[in-house]
Amino acid sequence: MEVFLLLLMLTHLGVGSTHAADSSNIRNSCWASGRISENVITIASAAERWFCDDRKFSIDSERVLLRFDLRPGDDLPRYFLSRRSALKAVHLLAIDQDGAVRQASVSAAALPSSMAAGGYFKAPLPGVTDATRQIVVAIDLPSHRMTLERAYLAPEDVAGNSIEDMQPLMIVAGLAGMLAMLLIFNGAFYRILREPFILWHSALTLSLLMTIVTSSSLSVVFFDPPAMTLSWMTTLLFGMTVASGAMFTYSFIEPGLMHPALRRLLPYCAASALFLSAFHAAFPFVARPIQSTAYTASFAPILIIFILSMIDALRRGSRAAKFQAVGYTPMVAVGLIRLVTGVVPWFESIDATLAFYTGCLFEALFTTLGVADRFVTMKRERDRARIEADLLERLSETDPLTGLLNRRAIEGQFGQLRAEGFATLAVIDLDHFKSINDVSGHVVGDAVLKAVASAFQPGPDVRAYRLGGEEFVLLTRGNGSATLAERRRQAIPAIVANVVPGLKRPVTASMGVADALGDEDFEKLYERADKLLYEAKSAGRNRTRSALKAATDQEIFAREQAFAD
Repeated sequence: MEVFLLLLMLTHLGVGSTHAADSSNIRNSCWASGRISENVITIASAAERWFCDDRKFSIDSERVLLRFDLRPGDDLPRYFLSRRSALKAVHLLAIDQDGAVRQASVSAAALPSSMAAGGYFKAPLPGVTDATRQIVVAIDLPSHRMTLERAYLAPEDVAGNSIEDMQPLMIVAGLAGMLAMLLIFNGAFYRILREPFILWHSALTLSLLMTIVTSSSLSVVFFDPPAMTLSWMTTLLFGMTVASGAMFTYSFIEPGLMHPALRRLLPYCAASALFLSAFHAAFPFVARPIQSTAYTASFAPILIIFILSMIDALRRGSRAAKFQAVGYTPMVAVGLIRLVTGVVPWFESIDATLAFYTGCLFEALFTTLGVADRFVTMKRERDRARIEADLLERLSETDPLTGLLNRRAIEGQFGQLRAEGFATLAVIDLDHFKSINDVSGHVVGDAVLKAVASAFQPGPDVRAYRLGGEEFVLLTRGNGSATLAERRRQAIPAIVANVVPGLKRPVTASMGVADALGDEDFEKLYERADKLLYEAKSAGRNRTRSALKAATDQEIFAREQAFAD
């Protein structure tokens, strides 16, 4: 709903600004040209040098003059305004009915920015009175026809004192705020899913945001930089927008869903856009009469490659390309309009500012939806892969018969468990287990192993593992670590007899217990505990060999009861 409301407001902005521009502004009626070495007044006085029927402006000459005829009853103009582009200076003449001339000159560096939407500069006129009949403006080294085509006189700059005057500024500020919010969303996305396409989308959004600021009155309200500064900044930002858009497409379209040759071309398109814009901004007068046209035409291959990339990705079934194609369609239309009108000489240059703002809105909405969709899809795939990997890891570390962890698990966890205080290792081996399998069968033997595993009750200070066959390991901690292991060993006969009835003899176990020394690893600790186990077996089985001091049963019971609660 908010998006459609903003679209309606943008449409109103376009209609309202046009109406405001036509109500009291004065357009030029004739134009002339000359050399910088010639006197401006001399050129203006030569009637034969003026073209009044041919409105096809040319910037081939070093200096271009525009004549504005004032009629009695017109609001007296105070400013000359035109679209920003590189130039050297502006000379202004106010010619009265009696031939009196007042003159002023403003260098390009001193030209202030206008509050008019679309990126205009302004120059104050020299003393216009009721007797003034003509205003002549001479522009030295104009670099773009649009500076001549969009020139007009106005009684005042956009005032911004009324609600109606503030509406365009509020609408553009709302659009800029929307783009700024998307940067925050991208930051949140990137914290979770560190994918390059999120960074490139942020760069694209930031360049669009800065373009809106520099091409609107927002820059004048908050920063008020010189007009020529905003001019070269706008040129650079255009290159940044194209470059970041190309790289966003490069990284955003799913692997395998764009022709490899087209994908490889996109980074070259990005580098070319940056180079062209930087060169044009830094050296706008190298080939001035044709440079703007050549600069605009040089983006045609980039636009073609981008369109072909979108078509190819859509043909291959790219879900990301669907969002991007919808979001970029208005921006592509703006690019085509600027390309055609900027290259074809008999067309008046059109910057399609309103369409650009609308394109920013569509780009902001649909490409962000695409990023969110891709984000959710990739996160779901990564989470699924992580869950599967964790499951496989747990399966690889779990004994399938008893459900206890296996040797791989204890070797992987030993360092962390040692840091948590598990310093005592008990190696337990069932006595005469082979005879159970031989007499009662492997099914009964497996039931015995399961019952033994259930005897190793978990506790706050106990971890249990099955190393293989009838051999088990307990890792314990605390002063009563040996007692913890011994109580579980002694519980084995009763638990097995209760779970596996009919055995001809009780099932017992022998155990060796050792405490870790210093930073001793698992293998060395296990080797010492295993030797103690065999000492217990040699001594008659069903016993423990350990030199550790045991805690009282009351201490052990208290800790395990607290864990159970």
